[in-house]
Amino acid sequence: MSKKTPQNTDPARNQKSRTVRERIDILRSRAGQLSGKDKLLMTMYLENANTFRQMARLAGVNEVTVSRRIHRITKRLLDGGYIIFLRKHRKLTKLERNIAHDYFIEGLAQMKISVKRKCSLYYVRKTLIKIQSLVGL
Repeated sequence: MSKKTPQNTDPARNQKSRTVRERIDILRSRAGQLSGKDKLLMTMYLENANTFRQMARLAGVNEVTVSRRIHRITKRLLDGGYIIFLRKHRKLTKLERNIAHDYFIEGLAQMKISVKRKCSLYYVRKTLIKIQSLVGL
């Protein structure tokens, strides 16, 4: 008698597996927009399949710190706001586009953006409100 191995025919499980693969593909494609440590961490996480412990040792920080940072980066990259913004970016100046990138992709605070872009905090806030109304957030 030969035993038949059960086939994975659970549609909910297949859908979940497909969704996870799609999210990973989206993360891989959008990780190129990152810079510095964030890009390095996501490359180690997605491409090299390093564990949080391995990344923490290499970075010289706590494992929980790496986990939180990966989670925040993932959340920012999967958020659709920046992608919708990219489709409508022609209505904005180059500085406004840079502010959007710093805020949505880099995850910088408004004050840090104003220092980095050498503009007032008021201008950064006004720009983000404009972008959010454009995107519909």
